[in-house]
Amino acid sequence: MSKDTSSENLRAELKNLADTLEEVLSSTTDKSKGELDKLRQKARVALDSSREKLGDSGEYLAQTTREAAQKADGYVRDNPWHGVGIGAAIGVAIGMLISRR
Repeated sequence: MSKDTSSENLRAELKNLADTLEEVLSSTTDKSKGELDKLRQKARVALDSSREKLGDSGEYLAQTTREAAQKADGYVRDNPWHGVGIGAAIGVAIGMLISRR
């Protein structure tokens, strides 16, 4: 699952959910009970679908983050002095940014 595809799917899913909820909210005053029940059911299905897809996206994001952390950990363990140097460089950069205030 690529970032672009996942992002596009997420946007489409959220737009679908928003459209469905907007339809429910805008038409509640002039609909019969049966029609309102159908709209509520449609909104529930859209919400459940969105929650499922968002859960899948969150799991993918968590897995990608775990893999990146494992790679970084492996690199630092294999090259400890490079890790110290990178940490020192980041510390110096943050120190310079803070001191400019």
